[in-house]
Amino acid sequence: MTMAQALIAFLKNQYIACDGVESPFFAGCFGIFGHGNVGGIGQALQQMPDFRYYQSRNEQAMVHAAVAYAKTKNRLQAFACTSSIGPGATNMLTGAATATINRLPVLLLPGDIFARRNVAPVLQQLEFEHSQDISVNDCFKPVSRYWDRISRPEQLLTTLPEALRVLTSPIETGTVTLALPQDVQTEAYAYPSEFFERRTWHIARNRPDRRALEQAAAWIRASERPLIIAGGGVIYAGVTELLCNFVERSGIPVGETMAGKGGLRYDHPLNLGAIGVTGTFAANRLAREADLVIGIGTRYSDFTTASKTAFQHPNVRFININCAEFDAFKHRACPLVGDAQATLEELQTLLGDYAVAVDYREQAERLHSAWDREVERIYELRNEPLPSQGELIGAVNELSSPDAIMVCAAGSLPGDLHKLWRARHPKNYHLEYGYSCMGYEIAGGLGIKMAAPERDVYVMVGDGSYLMMNSEIVTSIQENYKLIIVLLDNHGFKSIGSLSRSLGQEGFGTRYAYPENGALPGDVQGTEVRPLPVDLATNARSLGAHVIECKSHADFVAALEAAKAVERTTVIYVQNDRYQEVPGYESWWDVPVAEVSTKPQVEVARAQWEEKRQQERYFL
Repeated sequence: MTMAQALIAFLKNQYIACDGVESPFFAGCFGIFGHGNVGGIGQALQQMPDFRYYQSRNEQAMVHAAVAYAKTKNRLQAFACTSSIGPGATNMLTGAATATINRLPVLLLPGDIFARRNVAPVLQQLEFEHSQDISVNDCFKPVSRYWDRISRPEQLLTTLPEALRVLTSPIETGTVTLALPQDVQTEAYAYPSEFFERRTWHIARNRPDRRALEQAAAWIRASERPLIIAGGGVIYAGVTELLCNFVERSGIPVGETMAGKGGLRYDHPLNLGAIGVTGTFAANRLAREADLVIGIGTRYSDFTTASKTAFQHPNVRFININCAEFDAFKHRACPLVGDAQATLEELQTLLGDYAVAVDYREQAERLHSAWDREVERIYELRNEPLPSQGELIGAVNELSSPDAIMVCAAGSLPGDLHKLWRARHPKNYHLEYGYSCMGYEIAGGLGIKMAAPERDVYVMVGDGSYLMMNSEIVTSIQENYKLIIVLLDNHGFKSIGSLSRSLGQEGFGTRYAYPENGALPGDVQGTEVRPLPVDLATNARSLGAHVIECKSHADFVAALEAAKAVERTTVIYVQNDRYQEVPGYESWWDVPVAEVSTKPQVEVARAQWEEKRQQERYFL
């Protein structure tokens, strides 16, 4: 077999098993062919049609689709992605970082330079004066969990098992990159037949150290104001029901990270909603006073910890339940290194009839109810002349099927969604916020729909992200995967515009308008700007989507209902108010302000920043 044929044949026979359920690990291969992979991987995929090939329009987008697919499948199934040499390969770098930062499996197969070198420099080759063994694919090393260059066909025999070990590991998973020299892809080798026998990779539910469990149970019993932070590990480990039972028995309230939202239904009386920078006043108030924080499957990003200002109790302690030792030890925690299901089961047994004090539980339930009323208030806003983002989120939330999946990634939408979206099941809320990558949304929506074709998929995307990457609308049409894309147009970068104003910079460079006197206008110009003649609705039509244009909240509601009956990808286009914002609720994010400036408002912002920074903590 050629090296490329052997690679595809091996991938076809890889299976994964968790809790006794076994399934193929790879769902197929996304790709765009060029001279660097068409005669190798391209020929192998043509020869083996049972390993389905999907044509993409943008290499970054296809990796995003693969990432979203893996997340929807709880990391139990993944895609390979193949590209040509050069720009096709480097286009995948952003997707590779997205996968690794979010700890989601994806296998990248970029074409590479000739291993035999005699015809170098080949088309699109980066030459390096001090080595002949470097190509642009070396850029993937820092954003990959495993990286290799296959310079001889037989190297697959040792590389592919290692690649699958990493891809199927809950701890190590992320991007695996195998750089494939274009000549070696086509070279034949007599591979041993046993290499292609079916292999099953088992997901272990490792149990934590008993001593650490006993210490954790003692800390919980000694605490007066414990708080759970539910991270993405709650959903990946499939412990949403177990968490609900643990919370009901103990009375410990829960705050949710971006990845963990949906781990507990929104209407559970002890679910305080989002925590941190984009959090609710309910979760942030209890976080500020918590004397014990129990993190389950969270890596404590700065958004979760509000740049280390969220937890202000002088003697706060942490218990971290995580399969990754790296995360379990953060904040000088009592580390429960193990699977979340095994850990919660043993911890619950050790705690027995433990429960928090009645007044603490009642306080948490009152905060839950107060927050629910705040969400309702924002849902019922009828801002004029343009609707607010919050009320549009409310319409999508209330009019979409309870089984639907909503996807978003970047801009001001994630913060508002984290606060306002009422998650009804563990997959109802799909946010890529580890990398917060603009352009993920539509490609991610495609991957989600492929993973869950029985569910409606709502892509919520701003005009900034839409303009960065809308190409996979075409792929959704080609493959008949219907998306409902809610395109919110506020004529610029709404999120960074708001951040810029908070830094005293007046929204500089964040509006879509013609420059005046050689400079782009900021927010101080108000409505006295010349808007760009861009028609996003017409653009979406040109890509094959059905488009419904809206001018008001009532139009938007009607469009959401009408979109359900359309058989192909539908874009609901609506303009929304750039300045009407969902409040921040008793939290802060550390974005440094210029220390010196000729602008007084920057100096004011700097003084405020220096004051807030005093609240940042080390947990030593």
